[in-house]
Amino acid sequence: PWAVHMAIATSLGTMLVTSLSSMIAHHRMGAVRWSLVRSLAAGLAAGAVLGAAIADRLHAEALIRVVGVFAALVGMQLILGRKPIGEKPLPGQPGASFVGLVIGAVSSLIGIGGGALTGPWQVWHGVKAQNAVATSAACGYPIAIAGSISFVWFGLGGDLPEGALGYLHLPAFLGIAVTSAIAAPLGAATVHRLAPELVKRIFGGFLILVGIRMLIGFQV
Repeated sequence: PWAVHMAIATSLGTMLVTSLSSMIAHHRMGAVRWSLVRSLAAGLAAGAVLGAAIADRLHAEALIRVVGVFAALVGMQLILGRKPIGEKPLPGQPGASFVGLVIGAVSSLIGIGGGALTGPWQVWHGVKAQNAVATSAACGYPIAIAGSISFVWFGLGGDLPEGALGYLHLPAFLGIAVTSAIAAPLGAATVHRLAPELVKRIFGGFLILVGIRMLIGFQV
């Protein structure tokens, strides 16, 4: 019954490695907007704790549907490229903190680093796609730290399989983290060689496939 919770927790845990590796690669290319990362960070971390708390109380079936629907909707948004009429300026600190709280909560709840939300949000505010991807990678780190710690805490004392630290599955974490750390810089380099629209469509198509797979084919 805890398979989905552990998958989400382990996904966040691996981001402790992949987000760092990707963030460093993007930083070396000068693409990360660190002022924006700083304005969002506190909200992202607080939201990640909130998302983990909500996930801890949801049944696995409900979590699968939340993840599947969300992934498919975001994928469609990225492919269609729909955005509000006009280009909105980036919000001040109170607004950025609220945005971070919402993004952190949703990201932690479904086990993602937040790029699927922070990326489109930045593009809506006129940030170039490559910079949005790079900044999203950095924004994933406070989500990964706060979310991972929270899932470990909430899962302590539960009837979980061997190798689990709270909801975090350590063998899976180690295996995914090592290979992801190697692949993340390659992904960062590839993003900066592709056209912004192509980057969004590739990511969007991947999210739609993941969402459909979870909605129609995942057995708990």
